[in-house]
Amino acid sequence: MAHDDEASPVPSRKVGVREFCGNFAGFMRQVRHGASFAVTARHAVIAIVPPPPPSARRRPGTLRGQIDRAPDFDVLPPEPLAAMEGEDAEGEDAEGEDAEGKEA
Repeated sequence: MAHDDEASPVPSRKVGVREFCGNFAGFMRQVRHGASFAVTARHAVIAIVPPPPPSARRRPGTLRGQIDRAPDFDVLPPEPLAAMEGEDAEGEDAEGEDAEGKEA
């Protein structure tokens, strides 16, 4: 089994489908390290397995200062806030009591 340390656009080796399936984990390990394979069945290439493209790493802060948000972005209007707290817009809860627990 040949090991190829550098990625190349042309498959580094032709491998029969039975051999490929029989040692799938080994071939995938080689692909992860840059090898590529042409998988064949009856001497015809049926698949080319290339190495993965280089991953683009995110750099935190690359958009800093480029995104604006509305000034009231984190301000909740009173109606939804009251509904989430189980009150109506006037400050009474669903059973007709006000915020201090007194009946209206």
